[in-house]
Amino acid sequence: MGACLALGSLASCASCLCGSASCLLSSCCPSTYNSTISRLAFSFLLLLGTLVSIIMILPGMEGNLKKIPGFCVDGTSIPGLHNHVNCDIIVGYKSVYRMCFAMACFFLLFSIIMIRVRSSKDPRAAIQNGFWFFKFLALVGLTVGAFFIPDGTFNTVWYYFGVVGSFIFIIIQLILLVDCVHSWNQSWLEKAENGNAKCWFAALLSFTFVFYAVAFSAVVLFYVFYTQPDDCTEHKVFISLNLIFCIVVSVVSILPKVQEAQPTSGLLQASVITLYTMYLTWSAMTNNPNKKCNPSLLSLVQPSSSTPPPPGPTPPPGNVQWWDAQSIVGLIIFLFCTLYASIRSSNNTQVNKLMQTEEGQGLTADPEASVGDDGVRRAVDNEEDGVTYSYSFFHFSLLLASLYIMMTLTNWYKPNTDYETMQTAMPAVWVKISSSWLGLALYLWTLVAPLVLPDRDFS
Repeated sequence: MGACLALGSLASCASCLCGSASCLLSSCCPSTYNSTISRLAFSFLLLLGTLVSIIMILPGMEGNLKKIPGFCVDGTSIPGLHNHVNCDIIVGYKSVYRMCFAMACFFLLFSIIMIRVRSSKDPRAAIQNGFWFFKFLALVGLTVGAFFIPDGTFNTVWYYFGVVGSFIFIIIQLILLVDCVHSWNQSWLEKAENGNAKCWFAALLSFTFVFYAVAFSAVVLFYVFYTQPDDCTEHKVFISLNLIFCIVVSVVSILPKVQEAQPTSGLLQASVITLYTMYLTWSAMTNNPNKKCNPSLLSLVQPSSSTPPPPGPTPPPGNVQWWDAQSIVGLIIFLFCTLYASIRSSNNTQVNKLMQTEEGQGLTADPEASVGDDGVRRAVDNEEDGVTYSYSFFHFSLLLASLYIMMTLTNWYKPNTDYETMQTAMPAVWVKISSSWLGLALYLWTLVAPLVLPDRDFS
């Protein structure tokens, strides 16, 4: 009897995995929309691939694999059995390139398939919102196939794809952060109007002060540790320019005419932009191949008496560690932006146009509308009259996210032609710095656009 019940339960789970997104919502979950569940499920696949990539570059992974008898080439062997697996490929930075290549192909395929889907009545919407088991199998199949790609020029070519994709994704991250803080600021201002105004305004000022304090403290630390009196001219220019630009956008955000056109703009958004810009500046400086201008975090905590090594190739890929401070911060920001992009419900018209989304309906649906005739709670289809986000653009964003993860986990190292060593390169520095400048320019435009183009509706 118990076996029959277990089989019935498994059959029910299997039908949900092969069915629509509404089946993924159990009765213990809050009522929500079909579009939100689908975005969360796709984001989960991206995060799952990220976790696998992290596991592949853990220290000692290659050595442990070679201890498995009969598995790795040049590893422990079993008499009469030949080792056929190249463990140099399935671990280390090469494995990250291949894992992220598989994820990028997966999301590129869906981005192409979902072009111009207008509502959930489109047959392709069923593919977007269902068949999760087969999607998972497709991703696994692409991953397995990616590990059969020969070295050749694959790593070098894919590196440049990663650089371009990461540049675009950094801008998307900035847009999402601005949108998040805008919604935060708007929510607290509404609460201040309806409740204890002093309390809510004090909270806004406190967070704004903390963000600016951290940002300007970072500037001081940058000048102390990432510049030299007779060297590191690029770093001095980067820090000074970004400091000036951040001060400019902060002043512009509180100008009377800007406040009149956009009452919800203010120093809270500007403080977050300033803090994110300083993070990008730090991240760029940590990719400088000149070790004299790029001390490691360990050397800052435990100074060494030995002279810094001259610029040149870094240790072989097997010895490269990704979990330095800036990579960890980058992963945290990535996780936050990915989650926020999946559940965001924004009323910011400019951001919605940039992100190809409609005005938010909220995260949760009417509890009564989510209960079916059989009494089972299911996600509400809120896209019968029109989609709430561009399916194609959402998958394109996840494609860019997979490229950004690839570059973050490999520390933006550029593989050389013989793939024996990796070396940091100035292109990574310029990508991050230029993205910070472009991000500041975009934010400045959102502030002054209603003044420059008064005939257009920026509400």
